[in-house]
Amino acid sequence: MLRLEIQKKSFVKAQINRRIQEIIGRSKGSIEFKNQNISAVLQKLGLPVIRGYVPLENFQKALFDGIERYLEAHDPISLFVEPPVAELAEPESIFFERAPDLLSKNGKTDRHLERLVRKFDPAARDERNRALGQRGEEKVYHFERKRLTDAGYSQLAKRVRWVSQEDGDGAGYDIRSYDYSGRERLLEVKTTVGTQKTPFYLSRNEHDLSMESPDEFRIVRLYDFARTPRAFELAPPLSDVIRLRTENYKASFS
Repeated sequence: MLRLEIQKKSFVKAQINRRIQEIIGRSKGSIEFKNQNISAVLQKLGLPVIRGYVPLENFQKALFDGIERYLEAHDPISLFVEPPVAELAEPESIFFERAPDLLSKNGKTDRHLERLVRKFDPAARDERNRALGQRGEEKVYHFERKRLTDAGYSQLAKRVRWVSQEDGDGAGYDIRSYDYSGRERLLEVKTTVGTQKTPFYLSRNEHDLSMESPDEFRIVRLYDFARTPRAFELAPPLSDVIRLRTENYKASFS
């Protein structure tokens, strides 16, 4: 159902529910409840969920075992059907919204869920997916040029650069754009097929640049990229808007 929904193909949930009832002998309500449980786990894994099956946390260990077996046999990102590059090259609009609030830490979470999230780390998955990252950057690059052109600043639009594509990684940001006064906007794009609260990785170089150039540096978080990408911006000081945690250590002999 998720694959069909992302591909914008029609299906009837009630018909699929009836087929499952015939196979496993469970009620319509229990199957819907289980689908809501699956949505909750997929959401924690930074993957799309079926619209209409609102995530519901009340897990049984057998559910984690089933999801783990499936993800071991299938690349999780295969649930995401990438649109053609030519489609993304068009100067489309992106809906920007308010960034989510930084919430206080919750209490203990289900240990089986924690283990599953560690095993299929959504932040690491998105970081490794170069095609996804590149397409997100491409979309923001064309959006910035369109934003400036539509506002009457065509000369500034021509100066927008896709730095990571033209110069390679290492600058600490992906796109150099401008605000309407001509001040630089140094945009680091983070893209996911998950929700707005899917975690992401930030490099030391990106973090340092955010402190060196707080007025210019912005993180552009693109999410729900499998459907209709939406976005929000995060401005320094980053420690005020996201929870930063050291995940890796550099080992050396000097």
